[in-house]
Amino acid sequence: MFARIPFPHGIIAASVLIIATAAFAKDPANKDPAIVAAERLASFIVPEARQAVAVDDRHFYAIDNQIIAKYDKKSGQRVGEWRGEKDGPIIHLDSGVVIDGKLYTAHSNYPEWPMTSSVEIWDAATLQHVGTHSFGIERGSLTWLDYRDGVWWGAFANYNRVFDKSPLAYGNKFNTQIVRFDKDWRVAEAWTLPDVLLKKFGDMSNSGGSWGPDGKLWITGHDLPEIYALALPEAGSVMRWVGTASLEIAGQGIAWDRADGKVIWGVIRDKKESRVTATRIALP
Repeated sequence: MFARIPFPHGIIAASVLIIATAAFAKDPANKDPAIVAAERLASFIVPEARQAVAVDDRHFYAIDNQIIAKYDKKSGQRVGEWRGEKDGPIIHLDSGVVIDGKLYTAHSNYPEWPMTSSVEIWDAATLQHVGTHSFGIERGSLTWLDYRDGVWWGAFANYNRVFDKSPLAYGNKFNTQIVRFDKDWRVAEAWTLPDVLLKKFGDMSNSGGSWGPDGKLWITGHDLPEIYALALPEAGSVMRWVGTASLEIAGQGIAWDRADGKVIWGVIRDKKESRVTATRIALP
C-alpha cells in the first residue's frame, strides 16, 4: 500500500490508485508484459505548465516557451518567476532538470529554420540566468536534458510537421536521436528510436526524457498520456523500447523526482487550464 498524504486547500489533489499496463515492444530480451501500479499524488493548477516540469527536493518548476515559474511542492504556492522578453534570445524552452542547485533547460528556436539549440542555465534559488552553451545548427531541436552518473544526456528531435519557412518536413522525425554528451557538450554517442515507437508520435517527436531509478530512460512523445522505457542496445544504433506505462499527462517534458525515486512529474496542458501532476509508480 502507498501512504496517503494530505494536501492543502486549493490544490486539485488525489491519492487515487491507477492501474497502468506496461506493454512491451517486440524484442527478444523482453519478457511477459508487466502491470505497473501508479498512484496520482497531486495535481496542481499551473498556468505556466505548457512545455515541461522540473523538480528538486522542495520545489517544482513549470516551464513555458519564455517563462519559468517556481512552486512549492507541498503547498502549491507560487514562489518565483523568470520571464523572458518577447523578442529576446530565449525562444522555446523545453524540458529542464535541477542539478546541484542549477536549473538546466533545453532550448531551441522551434519552429524556425534552420534549427538551432542551446542549453540555458538558471540559479534554481533565485531564477537568475547564469549560463548558456550554444550548439548552433546541430542534429535537430534539443528537447530535453538529464544528468546520470556524471554524464549529460539529451535528445535532438526532428519532426514530420511542415512549417512556414520550408515546404519540407521539419527535419523528418526518423532523424530524432538520443545522445550522450562529453564534458564539453560534444556528442560522444548517439542512438535512434525504433520506427514502431516513432509512429506513436504522429508528425511530432520525442518531447521529454528522464532517467528512472530502474536504470531505464523514460521518454515521452508530444501529446499521448504515456511514458516509454528505453534501454541501451547491446549492439547497433537503435534504442530498445522495453516498456510503456499510461499516466495522466499529455506528453511534453517529464522529470523523475530524485528526492523520491518512484515519483514522476509531468504536465497536462489544456485550453482552459494547465496542470502539473505527481505520480508514484511501483517500478518492476
